[in-house]
Amino acid sequence: MSESDGRRASAEGIQTLLAWATSLRPDGIPRAVLRKAVLIIADDIAAAIAARDEPEVVRVHAQLRRDGPRAEASLFGAAGTRTDRISAALGNGIAGSWCELDEGYRLAACHAGLYTLPALLAEAEARGLSTGEVLFAAVVAYEVTARFARCWVFPAPGLHPHPQSAAIGGAIATALARRFDARRTLDAVSAAATLITAGDYQHAIDGALVRNVWAAVGTSNGMRCADFAECGIGGHAGSAYAIYTERLGQAPAPEALTEALGAQWAITRGYHKIHGCCQSTHSAVEAMLAARAAMPPGSGANDIRRVVLDTHRPAMTNPRPATTLAARFSFEHVLATAQVHGHARAEAFSAATLTDPVIAGLRERIELRRFEPALPRPNDRPARVTLELAGGTSITRECLSAAGGPDRPFDEAVILEKIRDITHEPYPRFNPVFEALLALDPGELARPWRAVVEAFAAGAK
Repeated sequence: MSESDGRRASAEGIQTLLAWATSLRPDGIPRAVLRKAVLIIADDIAAAIAARDEPEVVRVHAQLRRDGPRAEASLFGAAGTRTDRISAALGNGIAGSWCELDEGYRLAACHAGLYTLPALLAEAEARGLSTGEVLFAAVVAYEVTARFARCWVFPAPGLHPHPQSAAIGGAIATALARRFDARRTLDAVSAAATLITAGDYQHAIDGALVRNVWAAVGTSNGMRCADFAECGIGGHAGSAYAIYTERLGQAPAPEALTEALGAQWAITRGYHKIHGCCQSTHSAVEAMLAARAAMPPGSGANDIRRVVLDTHRPAMTNPRPATTLAARFSFEHVLATAQVHGHARAEAFSAATLTDPVIAGLRERIELRRFEPALPRPNDRPARVTLELAGGTSITRECLSAAGGPDRPFDEAVILEKIRDITHEPYPRFNPVFEALLALDPGELARPWRAVVEAFAAGAK
């Protein structure tokens, strides 16, 4: 495709996509897709709640409460606390990114829920949107954001997806919440494309905590672009091409913007996570847990002489992570803590695990190699773990695609149990409220979203 053809096709695709997004009606979305939206909203709010005691998150939320001029929207994890809508989106976006428990999109590096929901839920609470309107906008905003990510797929490792996509998500979510027409939505989304930032993926592996604010800052930038669009300030249909292709060098795939539009739903093609670490490590977790189960009775991490991990991304290495973020992106720590704890839930990545002598010792005995041969879809980020025990025994287990994605989906009950484990102590009413929403009862959907928040926050600790 020539440069001029790519520019034209991208601009036309964006205009078609946004015209569809602003003309679609709620009855155009299947019930199964709306149920998925309920699960993703619950899952991503729970991911934010999971970070409620992280010291950095506590300080950020305190700062936002201090500086926020209006009590418009809730900070999840800080029960009963409300601030202005942009501060709420910023605080919830930072918390939602912190523990690596939010869902993601499989077909491109994109966490569309993380980029859209903090903005949408804050706007919905501030503007009195109904729960049905929230579910509708959640599906459509996810669709637009994921299609932008599929149109411009950057190679990994390289640019981190959060800062390159979050502004798009914040802009489209806010535009839908405010019921913008196609012209004003284009103004907001195109302006957001010019306000993206270039986040270095290696920062996550190194454990630089600034990575945990990239998505939230992008989302809040997108919300501001909706504010600017109301003032007549925007970009144009070629803005995304100018930034992603002409400036950042990634050729577009314009067909991704419109193919099967309204027939295939991006929100159903993502993954949920039960492990509190980068999704790229999840197949390695499964392989390690299977190998652990095959070890002789009574043996443990100290009986392992060497671990060999064959992985799609051997460069994701950090045997001495300095922060909990680095631990979540370190294959060595992920495998070691899964071996010691028997799981990879959020508590397996607490600050205490960084200096645990058994975990630290095992990290040093792990070798990473490239998984060969590369496998086609539906295999995803395969891993093979070999444990060499002190007595000479060798145990090998592999996982070609981690559970949670479209090829190996979790039952709803598994996702709800994960959410319950996170929320039952601070928000005892959280799961009952969202389980009721899954029925998509018209009366429930007509309730203001604000009432849903009040219902699950009732009795919060």
